[in-house]
Amino acid sequence: MKKTHKYDMGVIGNCAFMAYIDTTASVRWLCWPRFDSSFVFGDLLDDEKGGEFSVKPTAKIKETKQYYVTNTNILVTEIYTEDGDYKVTDFAPRFEQDDRYYKPLMMVRKIEPMKGTPSVQVVCDPRGHYGEMTPQKSQGSNHIRFEGFDQQMRLTTNIPLSYVMEGNSFVLSGAVYTVLTYGAPLEAAIENTAENFYTRTKRYWRNWVKSTSISFFHQEKLIRSSLILKIHQYEDTGAIIASGTTSLPEYHKSTRNWDYRYCWMRDTYYTLNAFNNIGHFEEVEAYFKYIENVTKQEEDRYQPLYTITAQKKITEIEMPLKGYLGENKPVRIGNDAYTHIQNDVYGQVLTSLLPLYADERFTNKYRMHTKKLVEHTLQKIADTMEEKDAGLWEFRDRPGHYCYTFLFHWAGASAAYKMAQYFDDVKMADKALKIKERAAEMIEKCYDEETGVYMQAAGAKDMDASCLQLITMNYLDPNSERAKRHLAGMEKELMAKDGLFYRYKHVDDFGAPETTFLICAYWYIEALACVGRIKEAIDYFEKVSSYANHVGLLSEDVDSSDGSQWGNFPQTYSHVGLMNAAYRISKKLDLPNFL
Repeated sequence: MKKTHKYDMGVIGNCAFMAYIDTTASVRWLCWPRFDSSFVFGDLLDDEKGGEFSVKPTAKIKETKQYYVTNTNILVTEIYTEDGDYKVTDFAPRFEQDDRYYKPLMMVRKIEPMKGTPSVQVVCDPRGHYGEMTPQKSQGSNHIRFEGFDQQMRLTTNIPLSYVMEGNSFVLSGAVYTVLTYGAPLEAAIENTAENFYTRTKRYWRNWVKSTSISFFHQEKLIRSSLILKIHQYEDTGAIIASGTTSLPEYHKSTRNWDYRYCWMRDTYYTLNAFNNIGHFEEVEAYFKYIENVTKQEEDRYQPLYTITAQKKITEIEMPLKGYLGENKPVRIGNDAYTHIQNDVYGQVLTSLLPLYADERFTNKYRMHTKKLVEHTLQKIADTMEEKDAGLWEFRDRPGHYCYTFLFHWAGASAAYKMAQYFDDVKMADKALKIKERAAEMIEKCYDEETGVYMQAAGAKDMDASCLQLITMNYLDPNSERAKRHLAGMEKELMAKDGLFYRYKHVDDFGAPETTFLICAYWYIEALACVGRIKEAIDYFEKVSSYANHVGLLSEDVDSSDGSQWGNFPQTYSHVGLMNAAYRISKKLDLPNFL
């Protein structure tokens, strides 16, 4: 029996960077100065070129425990050894200061004994240019400088510098601190500053959680998903990335290894929906501004994805690194999907913009300058209605007339119609209705009379989990026999155990998929709730959510045969899926809190 694979890491972040820390308190992944920059610690993809930032005991480890400080993105790792026990508290400072958010490129580590007299070794050995550059180390009065980066990198610490420089172990008799910085260094007193930043960061996250509107249905899971989603937003521009990692395979040795450190337009609809559902508008407004900057530069097509600074070119190259677990090549930087034709993007932009007009909590300033954008995007739906594209799964050699694309043509035209009413533009409204009718005609071309299922594409016989959204987006009346038959057909063909769902089962340009795609399971759960199968929806929600790792983080893919996590991690798509499914179920339950 093969061993279940789980990502044994927690993630910290402050909306400027993220760091991945495993259950031995080793930093496995950290990119600076941006999400899509080279790693400075990349042991996750190469144990030789990836450098090291670790806190290791001299005695044998008996047990480890890792958890988040309640309602925060502060991570604690406890290490139990034969000589004594200690814990490492990791966080990225984030709090309000001078009417702005303080979010420096700074990682703070507090290392403190819990029991006995443990001895530890602290190693800080960063790398640059994806492992090709080893910086020069030099010792200052209370810090170590790493020279060779675009900006200065420093490790400031109250540990004797000789121990860190020479890699010597020392007895942990009291709390010690390390503060790693990129750019502006820490010049203040380390102990007081670290404790002050910890207190203020904890307070910030707990106040942020308090300001969310989350139901009692699996509240703890929703809080963790919300917190994780939040730190995937690059606050400087408002972009939200799909994941903080690259080249973690969809399954072992699959070669399906992609760079997800970019912002997909497709994800916009689902992500904004999730933030809306928890009543968080600061993130929504920032994302709107990002979308506006992206779309304003496009006179012709919208790309499926852009960089976090709204740049168009994301050249995909393969790097000379070992790959995850030492044998998952290629390691890809960049993503060629930016060149793909994926026409569902236009409907997703329009549905994402709709709250600006339909939700009175947004003020007029967010509705300015967007009419031309709405008109242009609606016209792009009309222009591409007959065009084959790569579909949402970004097939590289399988162009088609995909049902999912037409569904978002339909939804985008519906949103444009509502916006036309706000503009009091009869001509735009009439145009939107005609495009919506045409999109519905194209969706119906995907319907298979024999099975009663809407297929992946017009004229195809392959099913696709994305077509579950014909129900969740109300194209099909959830109470209709047509919707129920469609759902039954999808279950029969694509469902694995515990409500896990395959995207599709046909062979693509990399063979047949071997793992299930987690957001598809949450789409299925939403569909169950829509058609009134609430008990099943709740049961499957609990089963699917149990595939999280030890700190509640979800991967992109799950191997249904053994529950292994695969794909980039954590995956915002998966956490957004959990949030939206929970919201749908809680609305259906609509019970008093005391029941």
